Amino acid sequence: MANRYKTVRGEAEGQLVIEKSKFIAAIRPVENQEEAEAFLSEVRSRHWSATHNVPVYLLGERFEIQKYSDDGEPSGTAGVPVLQMLMKEGITNVALVITRYFGGIKLGTGGLVRAYTSAAKEALEKAGIVQVKDMDVILARVGYTYHGKLENLAQKGEFIIRHTVFEDEVKLEILSDPERTEGVKTLLSEVTSGSWRLLEEKQELERIPLKT
Repeated sequence: MANRYKTVRGEAEGQLVIEKSKFIAAIRPVENQEEAEAFLSEVRSRHWSATHNVPVYLLGERFEIQKYSDDGEPSGTAGVPVLQMLMKEGITNVALVITRYFGGIKLGTGGLVRAYTSAAKEALEKAGIVQVKDMDVILARVGYTYHGKLENLAQKGEFIIRHTVFEDEVKLEILSDPERTEGVKTLLSEVTSGSWRLLEEKQELERIPLKT
């Protein structure tokens, strides 16, 4: 199995209020710099009156492209710690903007680092994390008799049933880790007494939600 990288499942927003300052972290999965820059511009426009809009984005399986800024905060207290947090978590292909509306109380360098990283973590938690990896896709046809048994096996984590179509028989689109595919086929044969039919087999890059 090739685990390519981790990224966020979808767009989300996290908010924190610390010493009267409001921190709003907006996050979105992106595939290239154009998408990342468009997101940064969108958030800046939305929060044009904010004291700071701290931008961070990472692209590439090995974090080949990185962009970050403290946007007027003391050097190393905003963009850098958020970037380091994302890299430590192994998350890439993501754009993030942490907006701050200053509340009148200075937080100090340590307080700023904690505030910006906490807001970013809040957004990450709300967005959810997915593992992007190569998966085998098995399109199989089975009799109705075996559908329930296969659903139970999927719930136990033997494989993933992505899509089901009920026709004269049941058509299943099954996702499997490449190194487990032959075992999944054997399992299908055992459950159906060899009556299942393979309609198509291919490999795709899939986004699999990580269990928390």
